[in-house]
Amino acid sequence: MSETLQYDAVIIGAGPAGIFTALEISEKKPDARVLIVDMGRALKSRVCPMRTTGKCMNCQPCAIVHGWAGAGAFSDGKLSLSPEVGGHISDYVGEKEAMALLRYADEQYLRFGAPQEIHGLNTPMVDHFRYEASKHNIHLVPCPVRHLGTEHAAAVLGAMYDHLIEKTNTEFAERTAAQELLVEDGHIRGVVLQDAQGNRRQCRAPFVVAAPGRGGAAWLAEQSHALGLEVLNNEVDIGVRVEVPNAVMDHLTEHLYEAKLIYYSDTYENKVRTFCMNPGGVVSEEHYEGGIAVVNGHSYGDKSLWTENTNFSILVSTHFTEPFNQPIEYGRYIAKLANMLTGGPIMVQRLGDLLQGRRTDASRLAKSTTRPTLSSAVPGDLSFVLPNRYLQSIVEALRAFDKLAPGLYSRNTLLYGVEVKFYSSKVSVANNFETKVAGLYTIGDGAGITRGLMQASCTGVVVARDIVSKL
Repeated sequence: MSETLQYDAVIIGAGPAGIFTALEISEKKPDARVLIVDMGRALKSRVCPMRTTGKCMNCQPCAIVHGWAGAGAFSDGKLSLSPEVGGHISDYVGEKEAMALLRYADEQYLRFGAPQEIHGLNTPMVDHFRYEASKHNIHLVPCPVRHLGTEHAAAVLGAMYDHLIEKTNTEFAERTAAQELLVEDGHIRGVVLQDAQGNRRQCRAPFVVAAPGRGGAAWLAEQSHALGLEVLNNEVDIGVRVEVPNAVMDHLTEHLYEAKLIYYSDTYENKVRTFCMNPGGVVSEEHYEGGIAVVNGHSYGDKSLWTENTNFSILVSTHFTEPFNQPIEYGRYIAKLANMLTGGPIMVQRLGDLLQGRRTDASRLAKSTTRPTLSSAVPGDLSFVLPNRYLQSIVEALRAFDKLAPGLYSRNTLLYGVEVKFYSSKVSVANNFETKVAGLYTIGDGAGITRGLMQASCTGVVVARDIVSKL
């Protein structure tokens, strides 16, 4: 092991939660020495071959998930400006403080180049859609959204990198994994790191922030177990990504941009929600450790780059109880099953074929009037992947949502599987997101506290302010 290095704070994970921790520390205490580590690369070096070849090369680590800006770098870049959407920070800091944090984080995004336009402000049309939704037992969650777009998300988060590395005492160690958290007498003392060449070094610091993102959720669960931290079973969200022509969703997305709909299924009363809606978007594939491929989606801010389709995820939330304690592994198992049936890529099925109990094959997919934007997707049968409870709930929700968006419950609606959100284990923390190990914080999506860019960013601000008060 090489020589020991000393920092004021080490941040594990370079997603929005980690970035905003570093930004706020450097803002409030410029002389503080901060190290950010991530398994992936710097933003300029994050290259996904699939974007040019159309075929996933199973890069390790996945350039879409890991690296500076995390999965948010190539996401649709939605900044949800409501505490009701994207996480649970109100449970920790209260609704009033949550709103203040959202406004502050939004100002930071604007400072680094985010577009000025906000979608879905409280207009008569938003009230109209809420009223119509209520007729069909659907809850529409109003949420103003600042849409970065895939191209602007990378640029804004890249500008934050340039600022931190060039103008502050912040360092970034790419292709570097946290091997062990060093704890002495109930206090965090640092972390053991290992780079891509296998070189190990010890970094001492009185504060360590674990913000590994969804790609590091399993790692955080393992570390929490090793340290004896209480981990709560969070909800497991599993479902599919839906793709339909823009004409089906335009009347909603024009005013809301993202229609956040919640429905409780008829048969099982499971909570079913829409998430990450992308008008004119593209369905995409991302990879996690162990070669697991899951589906996602994004769209560009530049409408000249839009496709003829809108995509969104529809997720079924399940809260497991004792004795079950492996929610992340359950999600990984479902994803592995889908990958097994396709030989690795994402599966796609027409809704009409699913309802008729038959597999979508290449000839049936070719007849679909909805043209798939993920060309590498393999036609298949989702009934061999998702438990009936999930499929039945998804079908019932789509049938209900069709009342708001006629044409959604169509035989040519495409369903891609599976979509899984790996934020299932929530570490027990105080209101400042500090664990029972003094100086060790867990934040962001990987900690099960947030579910999106904005609230993840807010958790970084909270932790940074707490650290600065103790330095």
